[in-house]
Amino acid sequence: MKRRLIIGNWKMNPATLEEARRIYQSAKNISNKLNKTDVVICPPFIYLSTFLNKKIQSSLKIGAQDVFFEESGAFTGEISPMMLKNLGVNYIIIGHSEKRAEGETEELISKKIQAALDIGISPILCVGEKERDTHGNYLDILKTQIKNSLNKVSKKHISKLIVAYEPLWAIGAKDAMDPATVHEMSLFIKKVLSDIYGHDEALSTPILYGGSVNFRNAVDIITKGEVDGLLVGRESINSTGFVELLKVVDLL
Repeated sequence: MKRRLIIGNWKMNPATLEEARRIYQSAKNISNKLNKTDVVICPPFIYLSTFLNKKIQSSLKIGAQDVFFEESGAFTGEISPMMLKNLGVNYIIIGHSEKRAEGETEELISKKIQAALDIGISPILCVGEKERDTHGNYLDILKTQIKNSLNKVSKKHISKLIVAYEPLWAIGAKDAMDPATVHEMSLFIKKVLSDIYGHDEALSTPILYGGSVNFRNAVDIITKGEVDGLLVGRESINSTGFVELLKVVDLL
């Protein structure tokens, strides 16, 4: 039975711990009832220790929204992979378009991914083009993103990698990408991974889609887009919508 992976990226939300606990509890309650779906939430750093310091076991996993590549040192404001591992973090979002827009380079992304893999945390590599053109140049851009972001990652580590395809023009848009196009892009990403690491490794790497995902379009994106799961942004802090999304995905 193939399991789906749904990752909720809370971004810089919510403003209070009380609200964060409410959203977390809602996600935890539904996660414990799912049979075919793995759920990860990635809250702001400030809430991580609250959700990971739980005596009651839950199927809900916790991820981080970013990481630094050094283990320790004079890096004011940064969080190391070892700190996250010691808290119990299982996943880290790396290379999100919002971080790239702030100036994060693919060289830095590659270092972060390798640092996460070195200590056994699964990195969620975000890739995606800013815009589409009629000549297919966006494919070259995406290919370069993937190759450069993984240039320090060896074949032996690839098994823990997750790739999230998030076209920038679809983030926050009224509608998500057409599922048929999602499928085309998923195949393209696997082809690029195959060229780097080999056919079997590419097929075993989970590909997620992100960009204006909600409970209304989730099923079509997964089934017709043939992706392994979703990276959910704004809908992940909408408790009602996120619960419905998880329910419909778990029925697939």
